[in-house]
Amino acid sequence: MSKAIKIVVVAGLILSVAAIVRIKQQSKQPDAVQSLSAPAVAATPAASGLPRLVDLGAGKCIPCKMMAPILEELKEQYKGRLEVVFVDVWENPKAGQPYGIKMIPTQIFYDAAGKERFRHEGFFSKEDILAKWKEFGVDLSGPSSAAPAFERLAPAEPDERPKESVCYMCDGDINPKTLVTVQTDKGLVRLCSPHCYFIMYSCLTEDKANFEKKVAVTDWATGKAVPISEAAFLYGEDEATGSPWIKAFAGRDAAIAERAASGGSVLALAALQQKELSHRCGFCDRACYPQDASEVIVEGGVHTWGCCSHCALGVAARTGKNIEVQEKDRLTKQAIVVKTLDGRVASLEPATAVAWFGQRKKPDGTWASAGCFHQGFFTSTDNLKKWVEQNPYETGRLISISQALADKMKLSTDQIQKACKIGECAPK
Repeated sequence: MSKAIKIVVVAGLILSVAAIVRIKQQSKQPDAVQSLSAPAVAATPAASGLPRLVDLGAGKCIPCKMMAPILEELKEQYKGRLEVVFVDVWENPKAGQPYGIKMIPTQIFYDAAGKERFRHEGFFSKEDILAKWKEFGVDLSGPSSAAPAFERLAPAEPDERPKESVCYMCDGDINPKTLVTVQTDKGLVRLCSPHCYFIMYSCLTEDKANFEKKVAVTDWATGKAVPISEAAFLYGEDEATGSPWIKAFAGRDAAIAERAASGGSVLALAALQQKELSHRCGFCDRACYPQDASEVIVEGGVHTWGCCSHCALGVAARTGKNIEVQEKDRLTKQAIVVKTLDGRVASLEPATAVAWFGQRKKPDGTWASAGCFHQGFFTSTDNLKKWVEQNPYETGRLISISQALADKMKLSTDQIQKACKIGECAPK
């Protein structure tokens, strides 16, 4: 074969390979944000008399998929007040070229005259979008702009329960058969159950060496006080909920006798404490039961829990990672799923879900959190209102789940370390 023919053959092979590579590159659509070449002049939509939000993305880009439900909500809630346009630049590249974008998703804000006011690259939460419109003087307020405001700042009826009958930790009624007491320099602390005792124990910051010497449990059989270190415990699970229950006894024989009727396992204090402290809140480190807690999946596949719905969101602040919270409506037990991205709510199922921020007025007149036992998520405002009606002592207000997350993300490292901690065990 002549040298000239060899050169032609080699050149042909090179061109063929280049064509194949180009075809493969054009057909490939990555699952992450894609960089795009930007033309020199951006598009200016014709004036429509309404502010317009244009989102340029793609159906298979992960942050773009997270934007999709937000765009649908905006389109539905602000119909007649805001135009929402989505352009799929993978399906229709030519439609995206005039906007001069560099990556997807990109959101572009146009005023009612068609003038571009702002553009943002990457995921953009609904709350941030609305805040940006407000910054530009675009009023989207009205019945459809947010969940109806709701609060109750005074109990529906006075709490006239005797103080000694109310649990120090959860504010629930104390069953005399499961009473736990802790002797302190300031008086006796009364708890409704061994479980509330271990919750309290897990968040104490005082010296806990020999702490059990201060603690007494109630013998289930006789109603008499027994030092916790001398007691035997019967530990079982509720068949309906799977939540553990604990009965204390003055001796092992009494616990074995009760086991014949109730089932469960007989445990000494050390074994019971190991069980009770084995699951901790991923935000505040309090002891919790997985059956009763929010499940939190941290980016990277780590599973943990939130002792309440708000602490579950706090895992995003403590870890600095994206999380998924799987919670239940406190009234109906319906599933609620929250996913975060960069410290903001990326998706919420159902979209109507709201949070209850339980609060109490302090002696100085300011308001503070009522504690983890008084927080919750609900699939709808109606469910929250029904729950509040069923709990006449609850005070607080409805907030969005995005606001609940934002409150946690504002906390400093020091504040997170101190969250939900009890400096010392003392009567309220």
